[in-house]
Amino acid sequence: MPSMPSAAVRDYPSAHTVASGNVGSRQSLNYMPYWWDAIPAAASDDAKAIPATCDVAIVGSGFTGLSAALTLARAGRAVAVFERNRAGFGASTRNGGQVGSGNQKFRVKTLINLRGRKKAEEMLREGTRMLDHIASFVETEKIDCHFRRSGRFRAAIRPEHYEAMAADMRDLKAITGVESFMVPKSEQTSEIGSDVFFGGSVLPNDASLHPGLYHAGLMQRVVEAGGEILDHAGVTHIEAVPGGFRVSTARGQTTARNVLIASNGYTDGLVPELKRRIVQVGSGIIATGEIPQSLYDRLLPKNRVYGNTNRVFYYFRGAPDARRILWGGRAGRFNHNTSPSAFQHLAQDMLRVFPDLKDVPVTHAWDGTIGYTYDEVPHLGKTAEGLHYALGYCGTGVSRATYFGNKIALQMLERPEGRTSFDDLAFAPFPAHPIARRAVPFVEAWYRVRDTMNF
Repeated sequence: MPSMPSAAVRDYPSAHTVASGNVGSRQSLNYMPYWWDAIPAAASDDAKAIPATCDVAIVGSGFTGLSAALTLARAGRAVAVFERNRAGFGASTRNGGQVGSGNQKFRVKTLINLRGRKKAEEMLREGTRMLDHIASFVETEKIDCHFRRSGRFRAAIRPEHYEAMAADMRDLKAITGVESFMVPKSEQTSEIGSDVFFGGSVLPNDASLHPGLYHAGLMQRVVEAGGEILDHAGVTHIEAVPGGFRVSTARGQTTARNVLIASNGYTDGLVPELKRRIVQVGSGIIATGEIPQSLYDRLLPKNRVYGNTNRVFYYFRGAPDARRILWGGRAGRFNHNTSPSAFQHLAQDMLRVFPDLKDVPVTHAWDGTIGYTYDEVPHLGKTAEGLHYALGYCGTGVSRATYFGNKIALQMLERPEGRTSFDDLAFAPFPAHPIARRAVPFVEAWYRVRDTMNF
């Protein structure tokens, strides 16, 4: 089980205080994911020796790396998972725990225009299989992580968005059979205790889970299958050698027949070919303190997961183990991530939707890094040097990462069931990658202005 430090803090600021940005030095937030509170502390195993050889070395201990490790270990392969920090320190325990198919990244007609009808339909159908895969996986593995088919309510910011969503839901059902229904503004209080939206759509089969507990369960299954997970063993160099690769880490070397890069939003210059294809985007979340039952039930009457149709969208949900609301969106990249001002915009958005939360304390605030690709779809495959990879989930990684980890492992095992509709997609680099990376906060600021001004 991963050991994530948790700080005891007092004098949590209210949501109103965070939104106004007037947080005094006496007041403080817990700048660690709320999910870490539920993960039991474990003794450090940093002294564990790096194996001299292994069949597969995996770079990254998130959902992708662990899912792949489990598949490989159960197939009899000697697997070593290398993590720069503590296992699960990255986005796999920092996300909002919303679980979908990923099919809402593009409207159906847009994806058809981009990929052609045959390929678009294959990708959309596979998206629904990703959602079903994680549901079946959690049940089969008996991972206690509060997995629930909560359904997703996506709120329309403007009236025209409602009609566009309705048309898109019809197109999605025609291709994939996915059920959904529309909720007009006149009835939206049955879904959400706010009147700022113009109705929305509901995908009843979308789900939610506790990402910290899910990650802990994955780790336990990998270890039980014989896989090794090595903390504070960040990979610093990979070199092709006869019969495989020499993998150098901060704590020693191993020689592996195959290597999987599963670093997603934490992809750095280790493999330049992949670095040029991933732009890191910051994402932040705040968590409120306990909310009175009557207010909680009025704000989230169906207790679903929620999003909206903004260009710079926000998302939120209730905590699975308490009457708290977790509210996420793009991180305040102009600010330091342990400054209340870095999360001010999240509290402001929350109070616009739920003004009754103005006196509820904000107890946790944290950020993480999303891996974005140029075409906004995830990719898996092999580099020119022969390194396998699966990454680039563009903010919808809980089900996708679990599924892609399993699929890339099956491909490494040369099993036909590892095939996906994403295998033959060109993985284009970002033009002028350093400029694209630095432009992210400015583009987000501009989109936020456009969302506010409705143009």
